[in-house]
Amino acid sequence: MQVIGVKFKNNPKTYFFDPKTEEYIEGDCVIVETSRGQEFGIVAYGRKEVLDSQLVGELKQVLRKATKSDERQIFKLQSLREEAMKIAGEKVQRHEIALKLVDCEYTFDAKKVILYFTADGRVDFRELVKDLAQALRARIELRQIYERDDIRMRGALAMCGRPCCCSTHLADFEKVSIKMAKIQGLSLAPNKISGICGKLMCCLKYENDYYTETIREMPKLGSTVTTPEGEGVVEQNDLLRKECVCRVMKDDLIVYKKFKLEELIAKERQNPSDINIDDEI
Repeated sequence: MQVIGVKFKNNPKTYFFDPKTEEYIEGDCVIVETSRGQEFGIVAYGRKEVLDSQLVGELKQVLRKATKSDERQIFKLQSLREEAMKIAGEKVQRHEIALKLVDCEYTFDAKKVILYFTADGRVDFRELVKDLAQALRARIELRQIYERDDIRMRGALAMCGRPCCCSTHLADFEKVSIKMAKIQGLSLAPNKISGICGKLMCCLKYENDYYTETIREMPKLGSTVTTPEGEGVVEQNDLLRKECVCRVMKDDLIVYKKFKLEELIAKERQNPSDINIDDEI
């Protein structure tokens, strides 16, 4: 099946669409059919072949390339969005509902407004919806999102000084665990391993496969190994350099010395399953 990839506002994920017989290149603005109706998107990559198993659900079609009129509609929707956010904020205060508005968007035909919000628990917003529908003269959908989605939509700078991964290139959130930080030898202090959203940093996942595989090659901490200078006890493992600090006897003195992994003969190896901290989010 031949498809093209299309991206939408505030979403780094790429979606497949059927280009029919037309040709599209990266950067083309297009109007596509989605489950919400017609939407404006930007082509991420041109026609390519994918397996049927890679398709999720029904493959929607690209209707046409966006025209100047379509682009004017996008600018119009942006001004409507700003006004809708202002009105929605006032209505939320008037109804005294404990929620925080994050963003809103109009569907391309301007007949529906989707308002995104965060809240500590369930919120009864039935009266608010009626009030907003009358004020904005459109169908209203209030959609609750969570901390990670909030940062993805609004964007922020991460601890590393770069824009958050979720708002730039991550297509989907993957499970991250305390165990990943433990295996990598990172501090388990929440302020050291948590992102702007308050959840564990997504980047803990990036190098986890390397650390998980490497730790299996390392001798077990506290185990006895044979070193070039006799028997020693493993005190510390450096997974990046593949080095071990061992406690050995030298001239009746206990000394701590660093050895390359290939210099050691070990009977027991580290096992990631020995690390039993596994709180996934």
